[in-house]
Order: sequence, then structure tokens, then C-alpha cells
Amino acid sequence: MRLEDKVAIITGAASGMGAATAKMFAAEGAKIIVTDVAADDGAAVVADIVAAGGEARFLKLDVSSEDDWASAVSETLSAYGQIDILVNSAGVTGSASDLLNTQTWDVQMDVVAKGVFLSMQAVIPVMQKAGRGAIVNVSSISGFVGQPHTHMGYNAAKGAIRLATKSAAVQFASDGIRVNSVHPGIMPPMKNSAQIANPEGRRQRIAATPAQREGRVEEVAYANLFLASDEASFITGTELPVDGGLLAQ
Repeated sequence: MRLEDKVAIITGAASGMGAATAKMFAAEGAKIIVTDVAADDGAAVVADIVAAGGEARFLKLDVSSEDDWASAVSETLSAYGQIDILVNSAGVTGSASDLLNTQTWDVQMDVVAKGVFLSMQAVIPVMQKAGRGAIVNVSSISGFVGQPHTHMGYNAAKGAIRLATKSAAVQFASDGIRVNSVHPGIMPPMKNSAQIANPEGRRQRIAATPAQREGRVEEVAYANLFLASDEASFITGTELPVDGGLLAQ
């Protein structure tokens, strides 16, 4: 198995790409810390993993809280004694009817951008002591390009993830820590993505994608798996689009 004896913390793992990643990593032998603010959904993901023969536990985690991160790291080390993999998949929809709303900007900066920084702030020292580690930050094609119906705070936050990934990769490569980012294109909409869930809007976005379809959450999970695995041992600071060719245009 590709992640045997590894311990992975995965944020936003109660649904969507995070849940798919948690289940895939568990099937590949990792012990999974499923984290999210949605406790019931997170517990359900853990139950699915355990039923399939994997090992997982749920921790409620607000990624924008430094205290929550300190607790999550402490509990993971108490349970397993190590943290080998961190996947930052937590996020908030960039769908917004008011593209100049300040609150939307603040939420994106707090959850998406700051959340990724706090995760690395909490986990990297553990990886440094071990002399190894793999971090995968899930960004978006929105970290590369602007979009007509996406709040600029979402683009800015996803762009922050992209460059923070490169910064961390350069700064901690000598500690044996790899840091990479994954950039999904159009995927099944998040629960609160009103604008992105609009059928006509989705039709237009799919039409603009060379592959002429939306992506599957498992396709992002496979990208996360590769970058988290030892197969990617000489890959750090890179960006992996999972976008059906959209950024290639």
C-alpha cells in the first residue's frame, strides 16, 4: 500500500474532495485524522473508513483557530505519535451575489488563506523533528485566473495558497518536508455554492473546459495521493492542476 504506516491529517474531510481523499488514503494504509466543523458528516466519513477496514478518527477543527490547531496536533501525537501527511482541503465557496462584499473577503482570508498558514505553522515543527513530511494544499484554478462570478476574495485566497506553498517548499525542503498544491477546476458544487450550482452557469463553465465535463472528487483525491506518497519524493513547490485542460488554453 502506498501510505502504509503513515498518519495523515486531512481538513475539510467531512464531504467532497476532503472526504474522498480521506477514504482513498485510508484504503492505501494511512491512519486518518478526519477534521471538519461538520461533526456529524465527519463522523460518517470515519464510520465509512472503519467499515472498509481502515483506521480513522474525527476531530472537530476550525482551521482559522490557532488553538484548534494546537489541540489537533496534540491529540494526533497522543494517538499515533507522528504526523507524516497534511492535506489542506477545507474551504468556503467563492460563489457570491455581491462581488464587492467585505464580509466575503474577510471569510476567505480567514478560512482559506489563514487556515492553510495555521495548519503549516502547527504541523511543520512536528515534521521537522521527524526529518520528513508531505503537505498538500488544495487550491483552485481560481488561484491562477479571475472569474466573472467568483468573489475576488476567493481568487486572492486561493492565490495566497499557491504562493505560500512555494514559500514553505523552499524554506523547509532541507528538513525533508515537501509542500505542493493541487488546483481543481470545475467540480460538483459545495453545499452552499448557490451561484456555482446554477445550471446555466455550470453549462458555461463546462463548455469552457477542453475535457467538456466536470471533474470527479476522486480525481482530485488521486492527485493528492500521488503528491503525499513517496512516489513524489523529489517533487516540491509545484502546482498540479486537475482541471480538464482549462488552464492550458
